[in-house]
Amino acid sequence: MTTSTRGTSKVPAVLVLEDGRVFRGRAYGAVGETFGEAVFSTGMTGYQETLTDPSYHRQVVVMTAPHVGNTGVNDEDPESQRIWVAGYVVRDPARVPSNWRSRRSLDEELAAQGVVGISGIDTRALTRHLRERGAMRVGIFSGDAIQDDAALLARVQEAPEMKGADLSAEVATTEAYVVPAIGEKRFTVAAVDLGIKGMTPHRMAERGIEVHVLPATATAEDVYAVNPDGVFFSNGPGDPATADHPVSVMQSVLERGTPLFGICFGNQILGRALGFGTYKLKYGHRGINQPVQDRTTGKVEVTAHNHGFAVDAPLDKVSETPFGRAEVSHVCLNDNVVEGLQLLDKPAFSVQYHPEAAAGPHDAAYLFDRFVSLMEGQRA
Repeated sequence: MTTSTRGTSKVPAVLVLEDGRVFRGRAYGAVGETFGEAVFSTGMTGYQETLTDPSYHRQVVVMTAPHVGNTGVNDEDPESQRIWVAGYVVRDPARVPSNWRSRRSLDEELAAQGVVGISGIDTRALTRHLRERGAMRVGIFSGDAIQDDAALLARVQEAPEMKGADLSAEVATTEAYVVPAIGEKRFTVAAVDLGIKGMTPHRMAERGIEVHVLPATATAEDVYAVNPDGVFFSNGPGDPATADHPVSVMQSVLERGTPLFGICFGNQILGRALGFGTYKLKYGHRGINQPVQDRTTGKVEVTAHNHGFAVDAPLDKVSETPFGRAEVSHVCLNDNVVEGLQLLDKPAFSVQYHPEAAAGPHDAAYLFDRFVSLMEGQRA
């Protein structure tokens, strides 16, 4: 990605999909060029959390909500230290942000961090195209980066695909760090960072958990060096089929019977650790309005998602695995995609979505309490 940060209000921009579809608009954020996988997010709010979610690494995010940037950018809501999206696509950016916490405009923040975007295009048409054809490679070009369409298409088609991409180590911490418990410390959790969001260890800290966040390269020995009451595997980007190392670490945790909780990428890692396959969804689930049923209670939750891969596990039966019986605990009501797994003979479970849910909704916050209950049961 190459960028400059000169004024963008009237700079032309072009979005080119790998199948040759072209959209023309104006530059938004930095001026230059960028490449990634085109995906769409259906959330109407929470754009700061979306932009700073490491799971969006190497993806160009299309916002289906037409008006973006209304509340500007603050210094409290980011989920990590930087914007991770490869590019950003909006229809009608806010001309003037209005919020008491706002420190600068979204356009200014994107430009400052070198994120190339495009505005003024028909994002509804683009979203419908991606729903019909599937997520695909895309390039955004603005200013001097614009060439004839054929040359731009050739460059997009040379970009790497998401399938087969091993990305978690690129976004994870390189040094272990500790998030202290809020109030009285009750438990210690080793959290393997595959692209963790800042709100996740905070949600655990609220429950009296001291969280030791470890790099994606952490070994089973590193995990148990902190003497954990439980082990957590985070969300993250890339193809779970490439994640052999975290799968091996999780299998070691399962063998020892330590309470285990995984979310998003961590759910896919658990699926692989149990012997299930994974596959790429046509266009994935992204946004904060996805309906999921907890099959253990029958309750339907509105949940926050960001995943393009899923676990291939049977919905209609209990499966025998090397670590005992397992079943699908949660399912997406839109398309019956597996949204959660649980072991019946060991204290381990996972979900495919984001219970920390910044910027909401909070229907799934109980899952952190379920993790606490597993650790309480193990201690008893």
